[in-house]
Amino acid sequence: MFEALQDGLGSALKTLRGQGKLSEANMRDGLKLVEKSLLEADVSFAVVREFMRRVSEQAVGEKVLKSLNASQQVIGIVYQELVNLMGPVDHSLHLKGADDVTVLMMCGLQGSGKTTSCGKLGRMLKARGRKPLLVAADLQRPAAIDQLHVLGEQLGIPVYSDRTQKDPVTVCNAAMKEARVRGADTVILDTAGRLHVDQELMGELERIDRQCMPQQVYLVVDGMTGQDAVNSAKAFNDALELDGVIMTKLDGDARGGAALSVKQVTGVPIKFVGTGEHLDALEEFHPDRMAGRILGQGDILTLVEKAQQEFDQDEMRLQEERLRKGEFTLDDFRKQLSQVTKLGPLQKVMGLIPGMGNLTEMMGDDVDPEQDMKRLFGIIDSMTPAERRNPSKTIDQSRRRRIAAGAGVEPHEVNELVKQFDAMAQMMTSMAGKGMRERMKMVREIQGGLMTNPNGLARKKIGTGKRLTSAEKVKLKKQREKELRRRRREQKRGPSG
Repeated sequence: MFEALQDGLGSALKTLRGQGKLSEANMRDGLKLVEKSLLEADVSFAVVREFMRRVSEQAVGEKVLKSLNASQQVIGIVYQELVNLMGPVDHSLHLKGADDVTVLMMCGLQGSGKTTSCGKLGRMLKARGRKPLLVAADLQRPAAIDQLHVLGEQLGIPVYSDRTQKDPVTVCNAAMKEARVRGADTVILDTAGRLHVDQELMGELERIDRQCMPQQVYLVVDGMTGQDAVNSAKAFNDALELDGVIMTKLDGDARGGAALSVKQVTGVPIKFVGTGEHLDALEEFHPDRMAGRILGQGDILTLVEKAQQEFDQDEMRLQEERLRKGEFTLDDFRKQLSQVTKLGPLQKVMGLIPGMGNLTEMMGDDVDPEQDMKRLFGIIDSMTPAERRNPSKTIDQSRRRRIAAGAGVEPHEVNELVKQFDAMAQMMTSMAGKGMRERMKMVREIQGGLMTNPNGLARKKIGTGKRLTSAEKVKLKKQREKELRRRRREQKRGPSG
């Protein structure tokens, strides 16, 4: 998400930070690089021009240029203007009380992910204690009715449809009556789409809007279509007066220009973003958090919210009690890492942690955190319960060889894990009972140790916050290639006695 924009802005701001003393000339040169990166990320030209005007007015001034840390002030200005560009956003769905029916109308072009977004929104509402009813009002595409029924069955949410009816307005009105009969309090209308904006489509949507009077009208747009998404949002808003945009497939859009343009061009904020194919991959859109991600500052608040939703809270409480008693074993460590995997791919999770967004680049293309995790689990699972409870005191040379053979790794990798675990255990027990701010400070100090690399070399360097040099990358790559060849030879020979 936003990889191209992150790289472009990161390079531009790095250029500014590299200047010994900022003058008006090199400030303007740096801002030109910012402008170039925005345009290359497919942000609307008019939006870029206005954005750069506001940034330049603040950055090329005596107050900034004469400050002790001018480059940091510029980053702050860019951050705030990114927030202003995408916000503000009202995340409320303006739901009525449980004794009345709230109507949410979803519209969009074919292929935007509208029907799936209906299911995701229904799931979100159900998790918040609402009783949603999905309505198949897309009569142009018969498969849409079947798709909505499949989603409803997966989510345990009722679906209303009438395959004999040709008028979507009639279907929507009947669905509202059905909602009252079923005791549903929120109706989600999945309306028809087209391959492009046309008068017939808009006329149909306007009739549904007038007859059903939805509390909120959301447009679903495909973020990967770039400025086409922005243009369609403007056309729909002119006809329907949208309350918000749901931008899908944002996880597959490396540029992100549509997300930065849509609010400025249409006046309609992005309320939710789809970040994956799974039905739980719908997030509230927070401009401040997104600006932080774009500038490589992570998004710890979203990570905490995800953790609260996905982690086993009873298990977390038990672990907290054990930590307070000074107890932390490799079993506890494994459980915590297993919890982390529930948050999604590790690359995505690391992107939410401040300072970890460029971790993959720093490690090189041949490092796979998922594989590292599996190797680490393999080492822990090859230990006895006693060894997992107190590895540093119980694992001697012969045990180390046995564990390594069971996990398919080298003995020194077992030794490396034990060393890093000892340091981590001290840190984890000292965290018990501390507040979030203190914990985050400590987490930053041990970023290099939390994602244990059995080979050790790359993570130790990364833990210092420094990039690997070209020579170190070459050396690391040769080591890994040599290790890979050795393992392949062992696999051909088969297990030894």
